[in-house]
Amino acid sequence: MTKERQKVRVGRVVSTKMDKTVLVAVRWQKRHLLYKKSLRQVTKFFAHDKENECRLGDLVRIQETRPLSRMKRWRVVSVLERHEVAEVKPIDLDEGLLTEEAEREVEEEELGAEEAEVEN
Repeated sequence: MTKERQKVRVGRVVSTKMDKTVLVAVRWQKRHLLYKKSLRQVTKFFAHDKENECRLGDLVRIQETRPLSRMKRWRVVSVLERHEVAEVKPIDLDEGLLTEEAEREVEEEELGAEEAEVEN
């Protein structure tokens, strides 16, 4: 297959759990044949990431290639945009919110006690 005839797509990386393989979601639109309404479609491609450089959420350009494995027929050409992902676990966020709420409640109780003393 010549380079001119190979298809090129742009999509987001949705999974990097495999070694040297990423799952890329490509969004595209088509029109309904009868109602002429635009429909959004998402197609997922397994792409070869030789250097394991892609991260979750990155915008990448993939290109069609020969079959590399049972499901891989695409390879990552370039990373167009890096997506910053927070390294904080949801559990850590919940604990932080709980401690902030507890501190706020203590402050409110102290303010309520001071106001009661001022009124007397």
